[in-house]
Amino acid sequence: MNSMTGYGRATAALGSHTLTVQVSSVNRKMLDLTVALPAEWEAMEPVIGERVRQVAVRGKVHVDVELTGAKAGAEATWDEDAASEAVDRLASFAKREGVDFQPTPELLWQIANSQRRGAEKPALDAARPILEEALGEALRGFAAMRAREGEALLVDFLTRLGLLAKQIAAVAERAPQVPAYYREQFLRRLREAGLELDLNDERVLKEIALFADRCDITEELTRLRSHLEQFTALLKSGGEIGRKSEFILQEIGREVHTIGSKANDLVISRSVIELKNELERVREQIANVE
Repeated sequence: MNSMTGYGRATAALGSHTLTVQVSSVNRKMLDLTVALPAEWEAMEPVIGERVRQVAVRGKVHVDVELTGAKAGAEATWDEDAASEAVDRLASFAKREGVDFQPTPELLWQIANSQRRGAEKPALDAARPILEEALGEALRGFAAMRAREGEALLVDFLTRLGLLAKQIAAVAERAPQVPAYYREQFLRRLREAGLELDLNDERVLKEIALFADRCDITEELTRLRSHLEQFTALLKSGGEIGRKSEFILQEIGREVHTIGSKANDLVISRSVIELKNELERVREQIANVE
């Protein structure tokens, strides 16, 4: 099981520059991939996308490729021709406007800095092997973090499934007692109303039988146990489980709701409330699973 949240980072020396690759992701129903890299290297975007798809099938994934400052000895240099041309144009403009032009050292410094020329970025052909190696390292860290978080989620899910199974067992134990309890309450209300009826009276037996049929949750409990077993097996199966688990959880919720509607019993109703609460916690967490 993998979480959809992950982060990986790698750096490498690339000529006089430092190459940094960062991969991060958050929750998203489908795979939503964005890539940011220097304009000169845009041809690498399909390659990066293919590599990401090998380790992620869901989530909003962002890959950031950044090339930063040149090392000492490869500092940016002034473009003297461009700076001289800028001074000449400024002098011509001042002359046209009738302004005495006497450039100060500060002005020359500003013009020279504005025409400063940085160290050129490495060509893609030369950068590609190092970029792919850094990308691979970042993706390995990214995948490892998603796997670690997935393991933690699996432990949490199995704990919550144990709580669900406990409540289901409580409902199954209580369910056969409900018709008998209803019969006692039904007869008590009749006596309080001054109506004394024989237990074998056909009308009494028919009413109790109808109630027993209406509150029978045997089928719902059978399907609920089956869904829970399927969900547990799915969690332990590995690979992509997010979409399948969402469907199974929907079916579990439907059975729990039906049990709550049919049972007509306070004890079972309390268990149903606990089941719904725990199920909602599982739904919230499953949104983090790939």
